[in-house]
Amino acid sequence: MAEQVTVEVVYAEPAQHWLRKVTLPAGSTVAQAIETSGLPRDVPGLVVDPSRLGIFARKVTLEHVVGEGDRVEIYRPLTLDPKEARRRRAHEG
Repeated sequence: MAEQVTVEVVYAEPAQHWLRKVTLPAGSTVAQAIETSGLPRDVPGLVVDPSRLGIFARKVTLEHVVGEGDRVEIYRPLTLDPKEARRRRAHEG
């Protein structure tokens, strides 16, 4: 029997979050974990941006091989540029 790994796939919005545990064959990729989780199908409006993925806050690609216990994180696009946010805070203060 082939080895398997269990990983979590997570996505969060301000008012709600989703977490799915999936079991995959060893050697599976981030893309396969996301597809198996069903999140792109089940979360209204979710578009997976390959440049906004991570495992435990470390940026990864769709081709990255997942390991046992990894947490694949799908990040939302920034709503405000960090530099602009700092400028606004400085101006208000």
